[in-house]
Amino acid sequence: MGRAHEVRAASMAKTAAMKSKLYAKYSKEILIAAKAGAPDPNSNLALRRAIDKAKANQVPGDVIKRAIEKASSSSAESYIANTYEGFGPGASTLIIESLTDNTNRAIADIRACFNKCHSKLGVSGSVSFNYTHNSVVSVKGATQDEIEEALIMNDANFSSVETEGELVTVYGEPSDLYTIKEAIDASFGEKVTYAICENEYLANEYVTLNEEDKTVFDRLVSMLEELDDVENVYHNVD
Repeated sequence: MGRAHEVRAASMAKTAAMKSKLYAKYSKEILIAAKAGAPDPNSNLALRRAIDKAKANQVPGDVIKRAIEKASSSSAESYIANTYEGFGPGASTLIIESLTDNTNRAIADIRACFNKCHSKLGVSGSVSFNYTHNSVVSVKGATQDEIEEALIMNDANFSSVETEGELVTVYGEPSDLYTIKEAIDASFGEKVTYAICENEYLANEYVTLNEEDKTVFDRLVSMLEELDDVENVYHNVD
């Protein structure tokens, strides 16, 4: 999974540069968790975990606070999560995660991006069978041996651990995300910093596009990531 993580890390770094989009993404997740239960992380486990994930992805405290306060308002939006699959230029494929208060608008905008790039949306399952859905937790500040020991000592389930440069990355099932993070937090606290703490789709195989197709593909990804309703874009391009 090392190469898959390298590709995804580069994509995350690009997305993280768009701070307002990043903050909006986690604000939605926090708002949904807060509305589903009490707006108090001490009594709402889902909210506490959403806050922890936001903090791990460098979302400021004031952004988190505003999202919780907004959830208490009677005018707070309701969001719906959807996943779309599509075919880009060449042999490229994409999975798009959306969180929106208007599903019709979201699908129309996503389809328009594909049409403008001479690509097409597929039906559910047409692309995702070539991907693996994993929890991905990458940290700096500890060695692979130390991370593995922390996971075992705290009874956290995980699939594998890899090292790339300064990053130690733990992979697991999507349901393992929070137990992995909690195990690392319990052992290291603020001694480690998180680069990624997400559930992600990782392609089982990656493809290399020719220059013409790569130009169109980059435009498609950029257009999708600029949509307010799009949370994440995953792909199989090296």
